[in-house]
Amino acid sequence: MEKDEIKLKIDEEISKTSVLIEEYKELTKPISPDCAIGRISRMDAINNKCVAEASLRQAENKLNSLHRVLSQIDTDDFGVCLKCKQQIPLGRILIRPQSLLCVNCAQ
Repeated sequence: MEKDEIKLKIDEEISKTSVLIEEYKELTKPISPDCAIGRISRMDAINNKCVAEASLRQAENKLNSLHRVLSQIDTDDFGVCLKCKQQIPLGRILIRPQSLLCVNCAQ
């Protein structure tokens, strides 16, 4: 039962993250230099683009982690902290399914 719940949560997170990635890709398109938006507005647009690029990288990393975790869900190592080798609590897995460390080791 728990694994089915975890798989469902991971699938939901993959869907949400994929949608976010598409949105971020739209926000990170190049800003044309001939676009007449004014100097200050152009600087704001470039700054916003940089923030969107950082968010895009984070979302892509999360998506990769989610796929990795989903591929390991049926192994004996699933849900085991990489550092201390203790079981990661179900609550942490459901809140942050891409976690590979328990709360104590993640700090």
